[in-house]
Amino acid sequence: MNDSYSYEWHELAYLALAPARAVSDIARVWFKSPLNPLSHTPVGRNVAASAELFERLTRRYGKPVFGLDETFVDGQTVPIIETVVWERTFCRLLHFERQWPRAHAPQAKLLIVAPMSGHYATLLRGTVEAFLPFYDVYITDWANARMVPIARGGFDLADYIDYLIDIFRFLSAREDGLPLHTIGVCQPAVPLLAAIAHLEKQHDPDVPASMVLMGGPIDTRRSPTAVNKIAESRGSKWFKDHCIHPVPYPYPGARRLVYPGFLQLSGFMAMNFDRHVNAHIEMFNHLMEGDGDSAEKHREFYDEYLAVMDLTAEFYLQTIETVFVRHLLPEGKMTHDNQFIDLSAINRTALMTVEGEKDDISGLGQTKAAQDLCINIPSKLKLHYQQDNVGHYGVFNGSRYRQFIAPKIREFHAAVAPV
Repeated sequence: MNDSYSYEWHELAYLALAPARAVSDIARVWFKSPLNPLSHTPVGRNVAASAELFERLTRRYGKPVFGLDETFVDGQTVPIIETVVWERTFCRLLHFERQWPRAHAPQAKLLIVAPMSGHYATLLRGTVEAFLPFYDVYITDWANARMVPIARGGFDLADYIDYLIDIFRFLSAREDGLPLHTIGVCQPAVPLLAAIAHLEKQHDPDVPASMVLMGGPIDTRRSPTAVNKIAESRGSKWFKDHCIHPVPYPYPGARRLVYPGFLQLSGFMAMNFDRHVNAHIEMFNHLMEGDGDSAEKHREFYDEYLAVMDLTAEFYLQTIETVFVRHLLPEGKMTHDNQFIDLSAINRTALMTVEGEKDDISGLGQTKAAQDLCINIPSKLKLHYQQDNVGHYGVFNGSRYRQFIAPKIREFHAAVAPV
């Protein structure tokens, strides 16, 4: 591997900035203090705003929390307890257990498969929140590879599919008769579709009632985006040579080969560099003007966006090769457990695909391709929905998601598997 010490240099740079961050934080606190007469002057606000931006731009962001303590059902507040109900080395299954004040009619189970693409599952906080009043909601919480000791083994695309199959069986409708619906947001669309096809081929009774694929790269040959073109042109070897690094000490996963989260974040931010620069300029202006609400919205978004995790090298490289370079799933050449993934075997699980008109990660038609590939799903169990005026993030978050997309998904579930 080239430049195998990049991760170490990244860590050293972060540590080298620690004294400057400490001084900056002291300055921010002092120039925002009501005891400081300069705090109400343009100079004081300028110093405080500059210090906060510097600290935020050089900070390491920890794993966020969902913080979903309650939801509202039929006008009443229902408390929520977040629990871990299933766990493996690289994944925990979180359950948002609602504490009903009295007996309540049963609701279908909903499994949200979060992306394993550099951000934590909390990126889907808005996705989860919109469904809490209507479903018994679960979500996959993937582990940060740098925190998993190398002695605990690896994790690849086949393991991802096996994890999903185990979760399907754990949430099986055979126990309580309630249907299990699944949603794959972006990257999980491929392994979710593959896992369901694998079960369908075996006539497994634990196959979910439905799957909703949202902004997923089922066939990246359709409307290829800049991300798709780069991956296909460079190939997995280039990514292995330039993007894979050993985790440095003193992390628990020291010496594990990973695709570092900071590289993924750099790539994401480079795609929309001007937008991120302008967002931070706007935050500076909001702080100068004393617009606390707007500044807080910026903090909330970037606290989430800048919190990243490492991916195991084997999972990352297999995904590049399988999905973006060789297109094995739409070509009918993807395998699992030495068997071909046959999408024509799916005939019981309903399928809905969702795309955003302005998605610059998964282009139009890439997710919809699943509709053409799953030829034996009855037409009454299939639906495609395109949301106008939203990009990739807007497919699963934001006002249009809440107003249009989430209700459409609920309608689809009610039609194909009523409780």
